[in-house]
Amino acid sequence: MHTTLKIAGFAVLGLTVACARADHIGSTPDFTAAQDASEARAMIDPGLPIVLLERRAADAASLWSPSRASLLGDRRAVMRGDILTVVIEIDESAEISNSTDRSRSGSENLSLPGLFGIPQRLDEKLPEGASSAELVGINSQSSSSGDGSVKRNEKLELRVAATVIDVLPNGVLSISGSQELRVNFELRELLVTGFVRPADISRQNEITYDKIASARVSYGGRGQISDMQQPRIGQQVLDAVLPF
Repeated sequence: MHTTLKIAGFAVLGLTVACARADHIGSTPDFTAAQDASEARAMIDPGLPIVLLERRAADAASLWSPSRASLLGDRRAVMRGDILTVVIEIDESAEISNSTDRSRSGSENLSLPGLFGIPQRLDEKLPEGASSAELVGINSQSSSSGDGSVKRNEKLELRVAATVIDVLPNGVLSISGSQELRVNFELRELLVTGFVRPADISRQNEITYDKIASARVSYGGRGQISDMQQPRIGQQVLDAVLPF
């Protein structure tokens, strides 16, 4: 009974993994529907701050209108549904090296030349050449050494348009951006989310990734090449459960 359940479990797991890759078996991987993204929902229902509603009547009669559509208007993203450009330029390197060396030696001796005549009586019963004068002698020595090093070099230059999906009560903007590029049978995905201050957005309506709080940047892909680079599901399960 238990064996049957295990076989059924592995079968269900295999079917689940197969269904996840079914969209690009023998064909190119499908794009994610843009209409279902949070960015699209923010653009459809951007909302309108009360302050803008109060100023709309006054702006209509002004020669120098401060509206965003005017010549001198501020076109930076400030409200839900606005779009800004996220500039990702990562050029980092790190190198860590350490080593340890430890050694220890010890020696212990225990002798019993006389104790109420017991050693003398004990020597009579011991084999020839044996004596209880030196009962125990222990010598120990241990040593260990270790070396470790970490070397990392990363460089990434990307630009992606992100959408303001929410404006927090303190004025901070919650942004989310996605970009998909399909080349032959491989789909590259770029995802960016985080929180930005309107003051950190440049006049060109751009912001660098180091000014995004809780930044989450994901750059990967899916398709035939990515599938070949991933170990099979059975191998992943064995790597997780085998203790050696």
